[in-house]
Amino acid sequence: MTKDINQLLDWAPNGHLASIPMVSADDHRYGMRNFAVGVSIITTQDEEERSGLTATAVCSVTADPPRLVVFVNKKVAASQSILNSGALCVNVLSSEQEHQAKVFAGMVEGVHGEERFEHGQWRTLTTGVPVLDGALTNFDCRVVKVFDESTHHAFLCEVLATSEHGGEPLVYMNGAFRRIAAA
Repeated sequence: MTKDINQLLDWAPNGHLASIPMVSADDHRYGMRNFAVGVSIITTQDEEERSGLTATAVCSVTADPPRLVVFVNKKVAASQSILNSGALCVNVLSSEQEHQAKVFAGMVEGVHGEERFEHGQWRTLTTGVPVLDGALTNFDCRVVKVFDESTHHAFLCEVLATSEHGGEPLVYMNGAFRRIAAA
């Protein structure tokens, strides 16, 4: 069974470094506020129920095979829906999609659940999960592994389809959405 574990089991952390205490959660949060990151809406569909969230914790893992990792807080309803369906779409937002980012981040009062999908135009690609039209890029994915990382699930995904529209990115830094224009 250990052959299925994708981990270096013969590696051990540096013992000296293991005894040094970590920074506080507040210090970590403060430092991460200075890390400018792209903004995405992660969508999924569990049977007939669509759900999604605004996320900044998305990263390319490999190009061959094409894989991404997406971190989703376990308390968010979409997390369980992703576990149930085994599929998600990373919709990388353009600078014109700040409103959709706020809707899926729960920053627009009175808009919850399925009502979020009334903001923007939606379609599907390969997996059948919602894909946002006009996003810079859409990555339609199947989940191949799930890692339990404290407050979050880390979903390792294989990309089954992409769609590109171009434009300028929407980023998040220091507690605010920001636009980047070409120099």
